[in-house]
Amino acid sequence: MKYFKLSGFFAILLIASCNKGNGFDASGNFESDEVIVSAEQNGQILTFNLNEGDTLTKGEMVGRIDSTVSKLQMQQALATIHSLKEKTSTVSQTNDLVTKQLAVQEVELDHQLKEQIRMENLVKADAATQKQLDDINALVLQLQKQIGVTKQQLKVNVSNTNTSNNGVMSEKGPLEKTVAQFQEQISKSQIINPINGIVLSKYSMAGELATIGKPLYKISNMDTLTLKAYVTGDQLPQIKIGQILAVRIDAGNGGYKNYSGVISMISPKSEFTPKTIQTKDERANLVYGIKVRVKNDGYLKIGMYGEVSFTSFTK
Repeated sequence: MKYFKLSGFFAILLIASCNKGNGFDASGNFESDEVIVSAEQNGQILTFNLNEGDTLTKGEMVGRIDSTVSKLQMQQALATIHSLKEKTSTVSQTNDLVTKQLAVQEVELDHQLKEQIRMENLVKADAATQKQLDDINALVLQLQKQIGVTKQQLKVNVSNTNTSNNGVMSEKGPLEKTVAQFQEQISKSQIINPINGIVLSKYSMAGELATIGKPLYKISNMDTLTLKAYVTGDQLPQIKIGQILAVRIDAGNGGYKNYSGVISMISPKSEFTPKTIQTKDERANLVYGIKVRVKNDGYLKIGMYGEVSFTSFTK
């Protein structure tokens, strides 16, 4: 969105000699803060419900741009995230066969330990040979080593499974960021009005193709207007930023409507008097631009002529 300032005509400096009679020191024209609202998404404009002169509120949705492509891309990314879960495996699935093998080995070891005790008793009774006992002892030792290897394999499988799952799920984070990006694009397909104001110009219509940055409409904040005027160098000591001034506009039938305004800007750089002042002496004078913020009661309009006084309402 781009912000612009609009001024009606060149503000005209009122010469001190011409202002002594009416008590007002400078004059100028009212301007407003304007926003050109641009498209933030590419696509066809599906709806665009506003017209020039409409009064809009901040946050109001005034149109929508087609976001079908972004929605499809987001759905694809979500499907990819879902498929990651199918690529992972649990420790129980990986170790199922090894666990069963361990159970068999432990049963066999328990059996051989009992046989070992029985054989030891037979050897003591001279009912079996020492070789038979040695064979059972060797078998028991072998089973114990096998069980140790199997238990180590279970630990290795747990580590490998976790590493594999972490590798698969590491893709989830970037995919979730991609989903968030598509969601942001979808949200930007809604044309949201940024400020309270009145629509000044409408640049696009429903059915047209929008591209990012294409101007859609221009809206002006009319709650507070700025009177742009010029003062001479000898008037500068009388004013300061934040000072409250008296402001008036022509109310017709020779009367005036009065307001109060606050100086929001005093130009740090001088410039020549606007050329609409015709005399040679006036054109030779250097002046400084000032801006006075005035609360709008509904009567003030862009480009309207206004006057300010430095003495009235001064802090």
